[in-house]
Amino acid sequence: MVEKFFKLNEKGSNVKTELIAGLTTFLAMAYILGVNPSVLADAGMDKASVFLATAISAGVASIIMGLVANYPVALASGMGVNALFAYTICGQMGFSWAAALSAVFISGVIFILISVTGVRKAIINAIPVQLKLAIGAGIGFFIAFVGLKNAGIIVASPSTFVTIGNLTDPTVLLAIVGLLITIALVIKNVPAAVFVGMVITAIIGIILGFMGMAGMPALPERFISFDFELQAFGSCFSGISELFANPFQAFVVIFSFLFVDFFDTAGTLVAIGNRIGLINDKGELENAEQALVADAFGTVFGAVLGTSTVTSFVESSSGVGVGGRTGLTACTSGVCFLLAVFLSPLILSTVTNAVTAPALIVVGIMMAQQLKGIDWDDMIFAAAGFITVIMMILMYSISNGIACGFIVYTVAMIAAGKAKEVHPTVWVLMVIFVLYFATPYIM
Repeated sequence: MVEKFFKLNEKGSNVKTELIAGLTTFLAMAYILGVNPSVLADAGMDKASVFLATAISAGVASIIMGLVANYPVALASGMGVNALFAYTICGQMGFSWAAALSAVFISGVIFILISVTGVRKAIINAIPVQLKLAIGAGIGFFIAFVGLKNAGIIVASPSTFVTIGNLTDPTVLLAIVGLLITIALVIKNVPAAVFVGMVITAIIGIILGFMGMAGMPALPERFISFDFELQAFGSCFSGISELFANPFQAFVVIFSFLFVDFFDTAGTLVAIGNRIGLINDKGELENAEQALVADAFGTVFGAVLGTSTVTSFVESSSGVGVGGRTGLTACTSGVCFLLAVFLSPLILSTVTNAVTAPALIVVGIMMAQQLKGIDWDDMIFAAAGFITVIMMILMYSISNGIACGFIVYTVAMIAAGKAKEVHPTVWVLMVIFVLYFATPYIM
């Protein structure tokens, strides 16, 4: 029954591979269970409540993605958009967290409407094929950069922006060792190499922790927690009046959530779709409507529970990297998130940045291989592709990288006398992107 429902044979997979892939994706995403509560706490929200909302919304949304769209894509409260929530909407603009949740809820409802009507799919399918490849490769570089940063292998520098980290730090060394082990396993074609690399890295860290090294993964004093209080449940409804007290600001807030979630999701789905053969001969993403509706539902459900925008996670590529090809991978990740409600002490103490960083970097390497599909002899695609990749990394934003790539692509097509070949949707998107970048200065 499982094989038929998820079409495992047709996708070239099996139950064991999908379960391992789902667990791998979950482990690569598990950091959000610790990070998201810390970020939203800066907006005044209760950490324990946000943790619970994050875990439950991620679990339910991931399972729906797997069952409805049959995609190996897990969802959770997105990084970047949670910072937008806490530091821009609540911090700079002065909205309460309840009003910010209202904006998240409304943006999710809008997403459902444009997903059901096919507008969202049409926009994604309008992206030129070579730009899709650049987006996929750019996300590979982006998650590798995230891994390097999280591991402390690269750090901030006031003079050069980034520089090499402290290689004498035991946690940095653990991440480096884990990275080398994972690369070796991949080269040796070890089954589930990325997942095995994470397990080995965690075990090494736990052993080093027992030997007295600080900052290592560790076994907690208690493995299970039964704290189930959702203090922010339903607050997205009570903040609506505050949100619309200033209609223009309300529009800016909702549009900001829409923009970031839309193109983060588009980038993730396109990248993974390229990776597992979900892009057809016309350059269209198969089952896009179902995947987009599942993603939009996650946002609405998460807002009701009390967390920032739930979106498709690029870390899902780690599960794809170990063989995940169907929705069983996403369902497995979803179940893990639901179990995390009880196992939070164990997860947060053993799955550290040093453990997940090697997986992110290696999967980034795999995704970057899509660059070979770009026609680098054609300056139009070379320029658009390069800008997409470099801006995604340097701006630390998937959506901003996509926006810059679209703008350069359109200008390059005009310069080449090919303006008539630009898809009408791309023209509309370019205007939206320009307005998006200009909005902070208009305000």
